[in-house]
Amino acid sequence: MQDLLAKIHEKKEQLDRLRPLSTAQVKNLKNVYDIQLTYNSNAIEGSTLTYSETKLILNEGITIGGKSINEHLETINHQEAIGFIEDMAKINTKDITLVDIRDIHHLILKGVDNKNVGVLKSDGEIHNFIEPLKIDEKMDEFIEWLHTQTIDEPILLATLVHLNFVSIHPFVDGNGRTARLLMNLVLLQNGYPQAIIKVSNRAEYIQAIEEYQQNSDNDYNKLYKVVLKSVNESLELYSKIVIDNIRLI
Repeated sequence: MQDLLAKIHEKKEQLDRLRPLSTAQVKNLKNVYDIQLTYNSNAIEGSTLTYSETKLILNEGITIGGKSINEHLETINHQEAIGFIEDMAKINTKDITLVDIRDIHHLILKGVDNKNVGVLKSDGEIHNFIEPLKIDEKMDEFIEWLHTQTIDEPILLATLVHLNFVSIHPFVDGNGRTARLLMNLVLLQNGYPQAIIKVSNRAEYIQAIEEYQQNSDNDYNKLYKVVLKSVNESLELYSKIVIDNIRLI
């Protein structure tokens, strides 16, 4: 992983030298990342919308026949939530509050019905995480940890933010999407592009989370590796748009 991390740092330094970007580059980057992030994050949670359908909804405002209202709302909501964390990226990670997290979650599920408690694991069982009466206590502990952590490697910090939050699982629905947005908020705050966890890597991603939660040693390395690879791919995508001037809208 150290070799991959070194490559990531090299790519980030190369891209940092190109800043500030032009208005056209920023617009193109945002559009591409909004679609990629929204499609993959929602698909991981079971959305049946394709990448092309997601792009039509976000870019053209088109309603897709045969798809549910909730899937349309989740698509629009997720893009709005991305905009919210992009605005939040101006603050320090240690200034993130419970209200900020609730706002992100609210944006994700605005207008969407919540019915399912717990999460479906890869083995088909339902896991309910923290007892409801302990959720407030655990979220307070999460915020305290976030405000006092001393981790100086941003991608590792983003990984641990994701793991710690999703292991509390404080909401009825939307925890995975909230966790990925919090992860990306930390990356943005540290000058990295957002990591796109692809639906094609869903099995590896879910297994990495489950192994962290089920093993007493809380080994974060499997998800850290997934996030590192995703950040590396995001930097390559960024490079195509900014350095190679490829228009990917």
